[in-house]
Amino acid sequence: MKRYEASHIRNVALAGHGGSGKTQLAEAMLFATGAVSRMGRVDEGNTASDWDPEETKRRISISTSLIPCEWKGHKVNVLDTPGYFDFVGEVQSALQAADAMVCVVCAASGVEVGTEKAWAMAEQHGLPRAFFVNKMDRDNADFDRTVAQLRETFGQHVVPLQVPIGQAETFSGLVDLVSLQAYAGRPGGAVEPVPLPEEAEERTHAYLETLKEAVAATDDELTLKYLEEEEITADELRDALARAIRQGQIVPVWLGSALRPVGADALLDGILQYFPSAAEAAPRSALDLRTDDTVTCDAREDAPLAALVFKTVSDPYVGRLTLFRIVSGRLSGDGNVFNANKEREERVGQVYVLRGKEQMSVPELGPGDIGAVNKLQVTATGDTLCRKDRPLKFSGIDFPQPNLTLALVPKAKGDEEKIGAALARIQEEDPTLRAEKGQAGQLLVSGLGDLHLEILISRLARKFGVEVDLVPPKVPYRETIRASVKAEGKHKKQTGGRGQYGHVFLELSPLPPGSGFEFEDKIFGGAVPKQYIPAVEKGVRETMEEGVLAGYPVVDVKVTLYDGSYHSVDSSEMAFKIAASMAFKKGFAEARPVLLEPVMLVEVTVPERFMGDVIGDLNKKRGRILGMDPDGNYQVIRAHVPMAEMVRYAVDLRSITQGRGSFRAELDHYEEVPEHLAEAIISESRAGQAS
Repeated sequence: MKRYEASHIRNVALAGHGGSGKTQLAEAMLFATGAVSRMGRVDEGNTASDWDPEETKRRISISTSLIPCEWKGHKVNVLDTPGYFDFVGEVQSALQAADAMVCVVCAASGVEVGTEKAWAMAEQHGLPRAFFVNKMDRDNADFDRTVAQLRETFGQHVVPLQVPIGQAETFSGLVDLVSLQAYAGRPGGAVEPVPLPEEAEERTHAYLETLKEAVAATDDELTLKYLEEEEITADELRDALARAIRQGQIVPVWLGSALRPVGADALLDGILQYFPSAAEAAPRSALDLRTDDTVTCDAREDAPLAALVFKTVSDPYVGRLTLFRIVSGRLSGDGNVFNANKEREERVGQVYVLRGKEQMSVPELGPGDIGAVNKLQVTATGDTLCRKDRPLKFSGIDFPQPNLTLALVPKAKGDEEKIGAALARIQEEDPTLRAEKGQAGQLLVSGLGDLHLEILISRLARKFGVEVDLVPPKVPYRETIRASVKAEGKHKKQTGGRGQYGHVFLELSPLPPGSGFEFEDKIFGGAVPKQYIPAVEKGVRETMEEGVLAGYPVVDVKVTLYDGSYHSVDSSEMAFKIAASMAFKKGFAEARPVLLEPVMLVEVTVPERFMGDVIGDLNKKRGRILGMDPDGNYQVIRAHVPMAEMVRYAVDLRSITQGRGSFRAELDHYEEVPEHLAEAIISESRAGQAS
């Protein structure tokens, strides 16, 4: 693949709801350019985008694929992103590399939650947007209904540039509103100009009027022409559209059927005509590490190298593949680059252009282009590659926080080390996954949903040969007391020869929540020799860690050693340690012991229409509502909820809000478990210890 100037490059992300046909559309675009002789199909698992074994098996996209298309002397870097919520981090990273977004919408299903999320993310990044109404040949396809939903949801600046000829089983082509030229689809994906069908005339002229009105509103001269009912020419429409689309004043709507395919070539034409080139894209800010000043980077050949790493692919056999977007300067093979985040130089052996899993070697890439290098040692997603003498750093990528946590249990003993290494490699590839040791000693993995973690397990098995199960995580309960008591502990053993003797009197007192543990020595007159007092404290601490009531750590207790006795020959540190443990267990059982549970501070952000259902669900989870605050069209609900009730809240909230809700939670405090629940927890814990 040849090298392209920034003015001849378009970087476009395909986003939208899962199942809307993004991957099939990317394949249709590739087929339209002649890069492949046969168009792959998602349902056959042979598309260029979905090359990962998990994707071909499940027939869904789970990571972003780069599909460069060469079209009419230009290069269109298509970033095909997943539509399922569990992989929204892939969309976030792709939008960092893109200069525009095409949101794919199913003509039968219309606007869905994934459509809304894709729009919001592109808006957050300030990208020009367009819609592609796909599956026009599907049963129940309705272009007018879909456009009405788009305009109602996203505003009246959403305007079709095409109208269909027929729809559902009668769909046969499209009409370009700017040129008023009709095109009919032909077998093999070709289209040819045809006269405007009579049945499409009324719809065409109605939408053309809508288009002219919307475009005229963005240009003073055209406003006058429109009001005075003067003719607006096709060239005037194109020029004004290009300006308005790049500034986000107009959101165009294209249409077609990716599977037939019809509309892919017109979409490519529209991308070249109306979306900004890499040279025209908004400049990006970077931090100059030499001066701590913020500088602007744009797509200039003669500028210092500045490239953002937006994705990492990690494979146990091939190694690490680093995907980057060059913002300014050039990147050549067989040289060095400087990682501004790690402050380390990296050796670049070869530069590649990717098409799905295919790696095409190129001598160098220029500003605005997207490529990859392999075997970088320290570089990770979000890092900036630059020149050592001009260190620049971009702000990185803001990934969503994982909110579904489960415990990972190996099926085979001794696999713990392999699991740790494998998880580290997978986290390089997916920053939305997190692995850590839990307070209960379990290995916890956190992701964005059930499917996310399910695929993690599949990858561990397929890539690294490690079989694991996912189980609910143990809740890190705590134990404490509500009363003060005194208790005696005596350890006396004679087995012939030197025996064992330790004898202590302890006072146990409750402390305020969060105080932890205090130990006080009140021995007078040497009742317990000083050399044995540390052993007494150690015996108490170890017992507290093991727990007394149900095997959970004891907290917020003060222990005072106030008396005891010893034997000049038989006493030892071990004997006093055992005596202290005996006294503590005895006293703890008499001091009104209780079980404490962790309580989370939860903030749930939901559309107002779901607020009642969400509050009702939180109440069922023993939650206490603290307050509600408006946030645009959303409400933020704050509540205290026991951690035990939050294990699968990510899944529950998605179900209640149809995927539109989000939440974050953090540990706030511990409080006493209700008695009827505590009994069940204690019984279950003791049964587990016994087995």
